[in-house]
Amino acid sequence: MISGEFDLSIGSTVGAASMILALGTNQFGGPTWPMIAMALMAGGLIGLCNGLAVVKTKLPSFIVTLATNFIVIGATMGVSRLIANVTSSSIFASESAKMVFAFRWGQANISILWWLLVAFIGYRVLSRTAFGNWIYATGGNEDSARAAGVPVERVKVTLFVATGVAAALVGILQGIQWNSGNSTYGMGYVFQAPIVVVIGGVLLTGGYGSVAGIVFGTALFGVISSGIFYTGWNTDWIQLFLGLLLALAVLANNYVRRLALTSK
Repeated sequence: MISGEFDLSIGSTVGAASMILALGTNQFGGPTWPMIAMALMAGGLIGLCNGLAVVKTKLPSFIVTLATNFIVIGATMGVSRLIANVTSSSIFASESAKMVFAFRWGQANISILWWLLVAFIGYRVLSRTAFGNWIYATGGNEDSARAAGVPVERVKVTLFVATGVAAALVGILQGIQWNSGNSTYGMGYVFQAPIVVVIGGVLLTGGYGSVAGIVFGTALFGVISSGIFYTGWNTDWIQLFLGLLLALAVLANNYVRRLALTSK
């Protein structure tokens, strides 16, 4: 989103990755790690298709990736039905895979460490590399970035591929932790991901944002989602609070942007 693009296909990619792992280890009896590699490659391929479609057709990424989301989940459910006559299946993961993707200590899960690792990598890329500057430039003003020598199309395609791989990683983490794959695992993330990013300070128009802000937005989203449940309130209120939080975040981001543009 910092580069000015959306990817709404992450939900179906999460489910597809978990089902690749489930069908590969359960129905075909394949080893876990090659199936994990296949799931990650599938995520990257979905991202590559999204990126090429966006840069070649010049269509809004919101529409392109929303279409991809339906295509991928439909294909995942259809193929799963053909192979095993199910849309969810158990995963038989090796002990080494469970240690890497599903290890627990108390109430904590290793997915927290994965989250921090990915956040750190994102921080390093955005703040310490030329590619990070290209991302900001692409989101700020695509034409100016291109005139300055930024490979805009390559930046966008690379980001879509990275997003697809990251979504597949989430599918693998969830699948191994829950010992099952499901075609619909990630559908809740389709709009949750943009919400937490906006809450974290990223402008919808692109060009501005930080990994630290996104981490904060994600944590705040999780606290609100879980906190209402633990307070004993009716969980029907969750959507109301999240909607209000998103509206406030958008207004605040827009105000800060106008303030920055008008300041001398």
